[in-house]
Amino acid sequence: MQTLVWTKPNGMEIQDLPVPAYRDDEVLLKVDAVGICGSEVEGYIGHNSLRVPPLVMGHEFSGEITELGTSVSGFVKGQRVAVNPLISCGHCTPCRKGLLQLCDKRKIIGIHRPGAFAEYVNVPASAIHVIPDTLGPFRASLTEPLACSLRATRRAMQNHSFANVVVFGAGTIGLLSFVTAQILGASRVIVVDTNEARLKTPERMGATGTISPAQPGYLQKIKTAMGPSGIDVVIDAVGLQTTRSAAVEIINPGGTIMNIGLGTDITRIPINVCVRSEISVLGSYSYGPQDFNDALELIKDGKIEENGWSEIRSLRDGDRAFQELVKGNIQSSKIFLTI
Repeated sequence: MQTLVWTKPNGMEIQDLPVPAYRDDEVLLKVDAVGICGSEVEGYIGHNSLRVPPLVMGHEFSGEITELGTSVSGFVKGQRVAVNPLISCGHCTPCRKGLLQLCDKRKIIGIHRPGAFAEYVNVPASAIHVIPDTLGPFRASLTEPLACSLRATRRAMQNHSFANVVVFGAGTIGLLSFVTAQILGASRVIVVDTNEARLKTPERMGATGTISPAQPGYLQKIKTAMGPSGIDVVIDAVGLQTTRSAAVEIINPGGTIMNIGLGTDITRIPINVCVRSEISVLGSYSYGPQDFNDALELIKDGKIEENGWSEIRSLRDGDRAFQELVKGNIQSSKIFLTI
């Protein structure tokens, strides 16, 4: 089968590999569509310690069941599914607390086992969610990143009714956080990104405003646009020193800063400002089972669509797509790969 293998930092190649075997509790899927995640771009250049070459990445995907393990029940061949790639043990302390995404022994398809940058992938039957035939494969593949954005945005806004929200980043996670904030009842949402082409999507989808940090005095312009009620929530889907510092500078006293971007590790933040203003600084990693389920329901209900801000590439064009993403030459917020 055609397989896109990450072989070294800044290097992927198409290899012809055997169709993977599957265990009794697993299913074999023919991959219909798989998205490229920003974390995979970091892995591609060698900046992610979890990913070790050679590796078949790809954790945002949908497909069709072609084979079932002997102990799998409740599914049939030909069903189309979205996949929750996060596998937890169910027994450790985080799992007992319901924090499956923080499992001590968590495994992620496309990181700890081969992923969906291939014609076929084997996954635990417990990871699949049947989708209707009317749901397109690319939209279904957005379930995983939407679950990440939904969890972060819901937690950020839970203490702020009709919040004014600023989102840093108009990539997939930032854009989906913006859409989710709208769905959850935000009064105003402003999206910030250095890539002005990407800002056209939130403009089209009804953002209160969009702005590039290259504009002089852009933080003051954001404050002015939000009016006297200020900014209740900042969602940082970038995760750099600049965005984290800006979040503290613009947030209301008593506001919430939600960090979901993993751009850099060590960051200087004025903690005394956060203490004296009772600013909540939170982090959000991945999602729980309910988040994934809710994300899929939003997609099935037509609340999320991929048209106008994504593009489709061939799996054989995968390495070039990663190279362009590293260089920042991509104007769309999401690239899907397909055979």
